[in-house]
Amino acid sequence: MTKLSVNINKIATLRNARGGDTPNVIEAALNAERFGAQGITVHPRPDERHIRYADVRDLKKVLTTEFNIEGNPIDRFTELVLEVVPTQVTLVPDAADAITSNQGWDTKKHLDFLRKKVDTFHKKGIRVSIFLDPDLEMVRHAVETGTDRIELYTEAYARNYAADREAAIAPYLAAAREAQRLGLEINGGHDLNLENLRYFARTIPGLEEVSIGHALISDALYLGLENTIQLYLRELQEA
Repeated sequence: MTKLSVNINKIATLRNARGGDTPNVIEAALNAERFGAQGITVHPRPDERHIRYADVRDLKKVLTTEFNIEGNPIDRFTELVLEVVPTQVTLVPDAADAITSNQGWDTKKHLDFLRKKVDTFHKKGIRVSIFLDPDLEMVRHAVETGTDRIELYTEAYARNYAADREAAIAPYLAAAREAQRLGLEINGGHDLNLENLRYFARTIPGLEEVSIGHALISDALYLGLENTIQLYLRELQEA
């Protein structure tokens, strides 16, 4: 079954809006694990407007599932990842002022940079995933970086799902098949939710992991965190 990694950035956003330590990021992550999540994802940004670098360090001390740290591998981020040594680092080309991730890497243009970063993280035994649009050329250049996985940026799929799910998923299916042919493992993330997750997981071959934050945490406001995680796991189990 495809693993569910819960992105807890929105918990930190709520905490930071008021100051103090409520809701507690560490408690939320541990509860997510206890309720069945197979991984925890964080995406610290340079301004630390949600997840703080200190949160990342504290989480590493207590998590028992896979720990995935996402972000643009600027020097400070790279140093943090090398210090913490998570299970996986996901390289995302987001600008410092981006509200959320909004594009995948141009792996042709940034091939040398990505190759060096992948090698740096591999030397610490960290699995590397590169955030990609479902573009066959970008997949082919991604394999040249030495990365272990790609994470397909699923915003376009989610946006177009209701109108025509087969058309929406077609480029993702092609990209996944090409990645498999090249020996890359596949993750997915961004705007996946209870409506579109099952079809994505059922259709994409070799999907190892999905990282879900905004929709899952939003659903938890109405349904409760434990129930919500179980609902997302059910979608993956029944895919």
